[in-house]
Formats: sequence, C-alpha cells, structure tokens
Amino acid sequence: MDFFQAQDTARRKTLWIAFLFFAAVICLVVLTNILVAFVYLWTNNTVTAGSISIADVFSLLPTEYWFWISSGVVGVIATASIFKYLVVRGGGRSIAESLGGTLILQNTTDTGERRLLNVVEEMAIAGGLPVPPVYLINEPSINAFAAGFGIDDAVIGINRGTVDQLTRDELQGVVGHEFSHILNGDTGINLRLIAILHGILFIGIIGYVILRIGGVSRRGNNGMPILALGIGLLVIGYAGTFFGNLIKAAVSRQREYLADAASVQFTRNPQGIADALKKIGGFSAGSTMSSASANEVSHMFFGQASKLFLNSIMSTHPPLDSRIRAIEPRWDGDFPLVTPAAESSMADLPETAAGFGGHTSLIQGLASHDSTIDIEPSVLTSEIGQPSKQSLDNALAIIDSTAMELREAAHDPWASRGLIYAMLLDSDETVRNRQLDHIDDRAEPGVPDQVRRLHPLVLDTDALHRVTLVEMAMPALKELSESQYQRFMSNTVVLIKADRKIDLHEWVLHRILVKELTPHFEGPQRIRARYRSIGSVAEHALGLLSVIAVHGHTETSQMQHAFEQGIRELEITGELDTSPDDNFVRLTKSLRRLRLLKPLSKPKLLKACAAVALADKHLSTEEGALLHGIAATLDCPLPPSIYG
Repeated sequence: MDFFQAQDTARRKTLWIAFLFFAAVICLVVLTNILVAFVYLWTNNTVTAGSISIADVFSLLPTEYWFWISSGVVGVIATASIFKYLVVRGGGRSIAESLGGTLILQNTTDTGERRLLNVVEEMAIAGGLPVPPVYLINEPSINAFAAGFGIDDAVIGINRGTVDQLTRDELQGVVGHEFSHILNGDTGINLRLIAILHGILFIGIIGYVILRIGGVSRRGNNGMPILALGIGLLVIGYAGTFFGNLIKAAVSRQREYLADAASVQFTRNPQGIADALKKIGGFSAGSTMSSASANEVSHMFFGQASKLFLNSIMSTHPPLDSRIRAIEPRWDGDFPLVTPAAESSMADLPETAAGFGGHTSLIQGLASHDSTIDIEPSVLTSEIGQPSKQSLDNALAIIDSTAMELREAAHDPWASRGLIYAMLLDSDETVRNRQLDHIDDRAEPGVPDQVRRLHPLVLDTDALHRVTLVEMAMPALKELSESQYQRFMSNTVVLIKADRKIDLHEWVLHRILVKELTPHFEGPQRIRARYRSIGSVAEHALGLLSVIAVHGHTETSQMQHAFEQGIRELEITGELDTSPDDNFVRLTKSLRRLRLLKPLSKPKLLKACAAVALADKHLSTEEGALLHGIAATLDCPLPPSIYG
C-alpha cells in the first residue's frame, strides 16, 4: 500500500470506527434503558423481582422516562469521550507523558540515548518526515510506540529495555516499524480509539461506583436494587468495552504486519526487526508494561504491552512467532536467552552518522554543492511515504557531508536558534547589521554570539543542506519554553521582513517552522479534506505550476515548456502566469486550498510539480528546496532520494 492509499484508508477507517461507536452507543442506550426500567419498577414495588418481564418494562414505565434515560446515557458517554479527547488532544507528547516518559534532550551525553537519537534522525530525514521528539519510558521491557494525530505532532517513545538490549540494526528495525505507523496514519486512528473506548468504558465505571456505594449503604433488602443497578451497569459497560477491544485488536493486528513489512522495505535488513522480535520472546521482561496507563494505549506499542485473559482474541498484536515467520520464513522457532544486561548492544555504537561508507561518490557530490543533479521525474511520487534503503543511504550521505559544527548547533536548543537566525541574515551589509541589532536586542543572552559564530559556515551551505539542518533542529527547538518559542517565531518574522521582501529560502524555512512547531506548541490542527479532484481547485493548481516554472527557468519559452508538462499531467487547461508573486503570497494562498485535496488526489498534483521542475531533466538544489516546501505544506513527506 502506498502512502496516499494508506492515508485514504486511514481516513475511511476513522469514519468506520465512528460508525461502530455510534452502533455501540445505541446498544448501550437500549440495554441501560431496560436495566434502569427493571430497577425502577422493582424499587417502586410495581412488580416483584421474579415477575418482571420485558412486557412489564415497556407497558409500566412512563414514556418520558425513556427519553431521560437515553439522554443521560448519551450525555455520559459523550462527556467521557470528549473529556478523554481533550486529554489526548495535546497529541503524541501527552501520551508519552501519561506513560511516565521523559524527553531525551538533544544534547544528551548518554551513549545509548545518543545512538537512539541518531537512528531516529537518520530515518526521519530518509523518510522526509519531521524529526520527532523521543521519549524514554523507564520500563525494563523491550517495547516502543509512536503517537500523534499526524506527521507534525508525532513522537516516538522507547522503553529503557529497548535501548539497553538491542543492537543498532535491531533498533533501526523497531524505529522503522514506528515510522511506518506515522506515515500510514495509524497514530491518529489510535488516539481517537482511546477517546471512543473511554466513553464506552465510563458506563462500567459508573456501575462500579454505584456498586461500592450500594455495598456500603445496603441494609437488608433495601439496598438490593442499588446493587442490581451497579452490577447491571458494570456488566453493560464492560460488555461494550469487550467488543470495543475486539475492534481495537483486529485493527491493530492487521497494521502490525504491515508496519513490520514496511520496516524491512525501509532498511532492507529483515534480520534487524526479526532479531528484535526474537529478543522479546527470549527476554524475561518481554514487552509487557507495568504502567497503569499502558492498557488503554496497548494498541500503540511495538509488542504486546499486557497479558490478557483470552489472549488470542483480545491481543492487540499477532503472536511473536507469526510476526517473525512473516519476515523470516525459515526461522527455527528458538528464542535466544536475553539477560538483563546486554553487553553487545553498545559494541556497534557510532556517535554520529560519521563513518558512513559505501557511498563516497554521493557524499563528495553533495559536499561539492553541485547546482544540478540528474533525476527521473517518476522518483518523486514513487518514493513519497515509502522510504527505501536508497533513501536511508542518501540521508546518511547528506548528514555526513554537513559541517560537524552546524550539526552540533542543530542539536542544541540555544545554538539551533542561532543557526536559524544565521540562515536569515541578508547579503546586504546594511540590512544584515539591522538584523543583528534586532537579534542583540530581542534574542536571549548567548544566542547573538551563536549567530555570529555560525553565519560564515551557513554562507557555504547550499539549499539542500540548509533544509536538512532545519529539520535536524526541530527536536531542539521543541525543547523551548512557550515564551521562548513565541520570541523565536517573532524574531524569525522580523528577520525575514528586514529587506521588505521574501525570497525562496526564507519562504521554505518559514513554511517548515510554522508547519512543524505550531502543532507542538499550539496544539494539532485537524485538516478536513474537501476536494476529490484537481478540477475542483484547477485555478490554484495552475498558480502552483506557474510558480515552479518561473523559479526553475530563466527564458520565457523554457517556462512555457515546463508549465505545459505540468498541465498535461493534470489534464487541465490554463495560461502560464509570469507576473511577479511578491513574497509568495499567491503560492501560499494556492497551497492553503490545495492542502484540502483528498489523499488520492495529491499524487497527481505532485507528479505535475515534478514534471515542471524536471522539464529540463535536471533538479537544482533550489528547485529541490521549493519542492520540499510545497510537499511539506501538502502533508506529503518528501525523502532526499529526489536529490540523487
């Protein structure tokens, strides 16, 4: 399944889950009505307990009671679900924190944590994804999860046992599995399931409370109706939860197989994830979680997080042996004995991507800042959301060919701000001095020194490496406080506007910052897809293709030729617009509307964008940066494979 199909399936599955929730609510309403009616008639001595029948319930209970009972049940379920949704609406980090996770700081000196951050960063860049924050869960078992409403607010959580027990290849297999969940839209479904199931469960919680109250206050037979009500609500609530968990388990099990396969495709190393699964089977702690909050998010984990009654039915994950044999058909069935202290896990720990070999020519080509790179147009859409081993190799090459001092700056919350500011300094000395004065006056102490230190290095960095550095800096920037974030974004806008115009680099940088930092600090924003076809937004598609044609070519005839390649792909007609797009206002407006296309309509649009940019069979790093900004705005992760 490709990225766009997976995103469309996730959207449809959300609607299907909503339908199932509605059906479950109807069942709970009917059952609760009957239960309350029984108890009401029994309490009022209308009939004796042994003689109450369904006919009595329907004939003797006043009609208005049905309305109030139904409204009460719906109100309770809706309130509980909305409350839980508000709890998890903070996205991935709210889940990680509820499990006791602590954010791994980007400047950590712990070797295991450093290795983990390197693996996550490399694989995120390879997949064209924002580099997610990583949380460490203080659990000895081998497990991991990805959580978030979408790509931009996703986080990855890793158990301490995973860091301590797994080799780098095994860790890479687990992280690739989690990135697959992010790309396929599984994380958003998982968060909504938490809220939905909590609403159904809440009926049972009320029954438990009533049962306790009835047990304390009961005297003789007077408290029996209260006990009956409590037991009945408990049964109804947990019956609903039982079926809800069956749905959750069925959805989760299917997605685990797909994520395992995607990890193998990503790394081209089936042994990595297979060995990680084997270690779970041979480890005394397995993958189980001791956290009280783990059960309601069990469907998010890499391995089975809890031991359940009726395990084969209620398990959120397929059996370990089935998952391993799907990857390694000739496996002998033996699980290696894993001791609590795995000395081998640190033996292959590289501190950074440095030392990456086997692609020397690619590294040299990137390091030389070649202005154009040969590429096939079909690469763009075929690689989106389906990172490959080539994507990973390219990501490692790009990281390795980036100046070490700049990489270190991207990983520090203070220096990363200086890095972004340095990228925005103008080539005109008068404007640059005005920008530096603003930084001296408005930036936090120490940051201005970082700007002056990094600026000479940034000047020698091309568009491709600048975009990569911005992505690498995201986790460090997400460590800022709320006030620091507000000041940082305000300063960024001032620096961009200092020369009263916005160039391509500034536009791309600002697009990435807004798209990836806003969900983290201000909460995820749900985008509702509205348009099924390009024809519905043809005017904006023409505007987008015009911008790419104008920025990628110098002669009007070349622009026209490139533009025609794009409209041919979209099967629409229109005129090339060569008028100046001051500050990219038209482009931003067009992308805002095009972002509302449904997933299956986006590959055609992106293929048209690629056709325009590659009309001359070359992709400059500036065109690559523009395509990156466009793809990011459209929520389509663009891997670095497009650059070579």
